[in-house]
Amino acid sequence: IFLKGFFKPCAFILYKREELSLSGYRESAQEHFFTIRCPDECDCPPSFPVAMYCDGRGLTVMPTIPSRVKYLYLQNNAITAVSDSALVNATNLEWLMMHHNQLTSDAIGVFNLQGLERLYLQHNNLTTFPSNLPRTLAPLVNSFAADLEGMDNLTILYLHDNAVTDMGTSLKALKSLTLLDISSNKLTKVPEALPENLHQLYLESNSIDSLPEGFFSRFTQLQYVRMAHNQLTDKGIPANTFNVTGLVELDLSYNKLERIPPVSTTLQHLYMQANQIKEFTLGSFCSVMDVTNFSKLRTLRLDGNEITRQDIPTESTLCLRLASSIEV
Repeated sequence: IFLKGFFKPCAFILYKREELSLSGYRESAQEHFFTIRCPDECDCPPSFPVAMYCDGRGLTVMPTIPSRVKYLYLQNNAITAVSDSALVNATNLEWLMMHHNQLTSDAIGVFNLQGLERLYLQHNNLTTFPSNLPRTLAPLVNSFAADLEGMDNLTILYLHDNAVTDMGTSLKALKSLTLLDISSNKLTKVPEALPENLHQLYLESNSIDSLPEGFFSRFTQLQYVRMAHNQLTDKGIPANTFNVTGLVELDLSYNKLERIPPVSTTLQHLYMQANQIKEFTLGSFCSVMDVTNFSKLRTLRLDGNEITRQDIPTESTLCLRLASSIEV
């Protein structure tokens, strides 16, 4: 009787422990699933299981990527190569952040990322687009590639601070690309073919000295163009190159321009400081001036040129009536 009475409470306690264990099974199993395959050198938070944080870990090689990962943070490391098998399981990747590494063009292998939307490769050692990549990774295929398919979702591409000399025509197939940043490279000309749906194009800090005829008229959605710190001259800019409806911001500072090029009345911000401008040409902003026809310009920077405030004609107050400040 003593033993029987003794074991009853024990049995009850054991049962309750089992019940508690079962009630937490799903939660612990879920946590186990989200963390068991995460590389030791990375973080995979259970609260955000589709992301893997490996940034700033001193990595020199690619970690293993679980198939569930959509957002992969590998920036600020010392990774020199992406092998053929590095991303073989990462078929769901949408964002790939590999900026501030030591990647070279010939050290990027073959992988398939058809769902990729954002690719960050700035601050690497790229000189050209690697020729050994498949058509599915269109942003990185060089000028020898032909028909590019499979990257219809890519909207943002950062390639600034590399050593790219030629973009070729590969990017034209990226129908969804809205932002392209290829500043701080070694381009001597603008890319021959770019997606027509671009909203933002950043080309500053290259060595571009001219633009093709009617270049910006091809882009019906283009709003922001930055070409500061290049070698642009008046001779290299065809008439009305920047006089296109839709542009909101145009940065031509730190070039070699001697005249203000004609711009659309819809332009709101124009930066032309540190050029060689010798004359304030009001016709560059307004071909007709009256109550209903005037420039929408709000910001105009002309400081660091060869003009003074006395060179601004008095009728500019009618044409540039919305400009909050004109810096000379």
